[in-house]
Amino acid sequence: MYQFLGSHQNKLDAKGRVSVPAPFRASLRDPGRGSGGRQSAEVNGTGVELVLRPSHLHPCIEAWPASEFATLTAPLEHYGPLSAEREDLAASLYADAYPVEADKEGRILIPDQLAAHAGLTEAVVFMGMGTIFQIWEPAAAERRRAEARARARDLAPPGAPPRTATP
Repeated sequence: MYQFLGSHQNKLDAKGRVSVPAPFRASLRDPGRGSGGRQSAEVNGTGVELVLRPSHLHPCIEAWPASEFATLTAPLEHYGPLSAEREDLAASLYADAYPVEADKEGRILIPDQLAAHAGLTEAVVFMGMGTIFQIWEPAAAERRRAEARARARDLAPPGAPPRTATP
């Protein structure tokens, strides 16, 4: 299982490339940490293979290790090959997905369509989300983290009464 932790800021270069943070690259390469015992394929000497796609919920890019992206698409198998439901789900998962490979310096190229979706210009924030990570415009990432922390404080475990504020 992959383990992407923390938030890391890097610069987007003029060609639309950005370095994947070293801890994220290590998670992608390390079989004990990153691939459940399976060694990922070496890509240009980096071992970093990702599928980038726009988030359905937020103005950011989701970065999926190739094997994790396969689990995201697994529900397609439950629909008939010619069903409208399968076609809709396939279009939402595949049509805007971009496989990327890191170069020897650990940089990936962010497609223009995805950069526009996330509002990326010069700096980007990589935000660990456990088995995937997200790529954000820095101010939007800070707002997202603050909103998530505020909502998480009010979450109760399933079956427990909601938490109330103490005076």
